[in-house]
Amino acid sequence: MTRAGFVALIGEPNAGKSTLLNRMVGAKVSIVTHKVQTTRARIRGVAMEGDSQLVFVDTPGLFQPRRRLDRAMVAAAWGGAADADVVMLLIEAHRGMTEGVERILDGLADIGEGRKIALAINKIDRVPSEALLALTREMNDRYGFAETFMISAEKGHGVQALREWLAAEVPEGPWLYPEDQIADLPMRMIAAEMTREKLTLRLHQELPYQMTVETESWEERKDGSARVEQVIYVVRDGHKGIVLGHKGETIKAVSKASREELAEFLGRKVHLFLQVKVRPNWLEEAERYSEMGLDFKDGA
Repeated sequence: MTRAGFVALIGEPNAGKSTLLNRMVGAKVSIVTHKVQTTRARIRGVAMEGDSQLVFVDTPGLFQPRRRLDRAMVAAAWGGAADADVVMLLIEAHRGMTEGVERILDGLADIGEGRKIALAINKIDRVPSEALLALTREMNDRYGFAETFMISAEKGHGVQALREWLAAEVPEGPWLYPEDQIADLPMRMIAAEMTREKLTLRLHQELPYQMTVETESWEERKDGSARVEQVIYVVRDGHKGIVLGHKGETIKAVSKASREELAEFLGRKVHLFLQVKVRPNWLEEAERYSEMGLDFKDGA
């Protein structure tokens, strides 16, 4: 009997949701950086475990929203959880019960009806076992989790047990995706996310959240390679200079790193062309939000 279902990973920014998703799926689908709030769209990765198909919804981190983009991201995260068969709350062992986790626990009451909610304590290698047991008790006193897992998403500890539990919990039914498909995001968006990750790693502070990348054109060439053109949108002229870098060094390095990763992901040659454009109001343009898989109205 086959099983299939949606699993939503929720938690604060940087809790390790993208790392766990990539570990589960066995491929780099969701971008992983040390910067918070990098996952904007609800990226789905598909993992097979026995006769079960697990479709992961990697939601943006849940945090206190300040801007329209923040509000749309938080709405997308709760929306992803409310649509899932199983919800997995990921928290960091060394940070424990933060204000952000408190807020998420309050929100779980609204979506807990009719679905299993489990707890995964991540980065367990950073704290002693007594602290882990105390945190497990504290979390389960606050909310009745169906199960608690101790994991290290980065090192893979405890991840197989979590997969097996999820495989048994998703509903019986036909698979939702062909077996060889790992993500339902169109390749154009995955390519844009890869470039945005490289930019986020090179640049720092506020700029990454006032910047977005769109794949403008994707051309399949006769020799089997792909020609990809992308635009990096920034909100002011000064930011354009930062993205280009001295003598174009930053954009060249970003382009090279993104091209290499995309070529490895696709298993073929990629020609990548990047442009930087200033759009002062992109954070207020509905079209930019739909490109990221977010609903502009959710930010209102």
